[in-house]
Amino acid sequence: MNEQINRNKTIVRTSVVGITANVFLAAFKALVGITSNSIAIVMDAVNNISDAASSVITIVGTKLAGKEADKKHPFGYGRIEYLSAMAISLLVLYAGITAFTESVKKIIHPDTPDYSTAALVIVAVAVAVKFILGRYVKRVGEKVNSDSLINSGADATLDSVISLSTLAAAAIYLIFHISTEAWLGAIIAVIIIKSGFEMLGDTLSKILGERADARLAKDIKKTISEYPEIRGAYDLVLHNYGPDSFNGSVHIEVPDTFSADELDKLIRKLMVDVYQKHNVILTAVGIYSFNTKDPDAVSAREKISKIAMSEPYVLQMHGFYIDKEEKSIRFDIIISFDAKNRDIIYQNVYEKVQKEFPDYTLQITVDTDFTEESAKD
Repeated sequence: MNEQINRNKTIVRTSVVGITANVFLAAFKALVGITSNSIAIVMDAVNNISDAASSVITIVGTKLAGKEADKKHPFGYGRIEYLSAMAISLLVLYAGITAFTESVKKIIHPDTPDYSTAALVIVAVAVAVKFILGRYVKRVGEKVNSDSLINSGADATLDSVISLSTLAAAAIYLIFHISTEAWLGAIIAVIIIKSGFEMLGDTLSKILGERADARLAKDIKKTISEYPEIRGAYDLVLHNYGPDSFNGSVHIEVPDTFSADELDKLIRKLMVDVYQKHNVILTAVGIYSFNTKDPDAVSAREKISKIAMSEPYVLQMHGFYIDKEEKSIRFDIIISFDAKNRDIIYQNVYEKVQKEFPDYTLQITVDTDFTEESAKD
């Protein structure tokens, strides 16, 4: 809880820095742009106002996302941060489209700019300030895993490029007496629009639900597998309810001699352990049992594993259990999403195993690879 409070304070503090810097820059640029008749500088000032608005949205989003879970939203309000990041992406898009529209107008009906030394100095200072601000905000955003700050930082860095292009246009005009700022403004506007679409796409992808971070999934499985009673952790599913906020489920493989009491103690212990180490709430822990009384189970498992893993798109086999009394064999396989037809691969495995064990009933389940599997396990 303290970590979350500190994270929110860091986001708000960084956003306040962004608001302060952008309001001052917007005021100076607007004054300079109007007096020098420079559409590029005026558009730059408007962009600073949108950046300040982005920081306000970040603060509001962070405050709302920090609300405690309630009856209506039992998993909390953390996903509001993704909505605020989406709003910032839309602001970037709006700023880019507006800048492009105004630049096209100036291309059709050009004005003669009047660059003063003071104007150029202020723009040069703005380049440095926005570049430093952008790097700072983005770095903090990556540190605290805030998409809103990351997007704001990326936008600020783009602003420094816009201001730099204004200086380049001024230099070209003063040396060659050719006005290019409208054309440069249009080019930069296209870059901003492209960046806005990319930000929006990344945020929407997270709202839709992405594959869990491979490192986090690996670390959780490692924590669980370190228990001597557990032979493996499988089928990890993580549901994201905001930055660094996960609920999930997992299957563990334990000896078939475990009692309900022993399982209860083990599961409660590992749930606490996973939460303390990884800040992930395991809402369910499923059980796979493995044979401890049948000496032939090991050789049967090895033979079936070899058959299953011979298929190019089978990433893993787990949850194996053979019951000689019921004449049944059960296990799960993970088939890669890269496979063109997962049903065919499943059927191939089924037929090959059935051929080796014709007297047994097979219960083969195809699991979905919710976490990144870099190689066959």
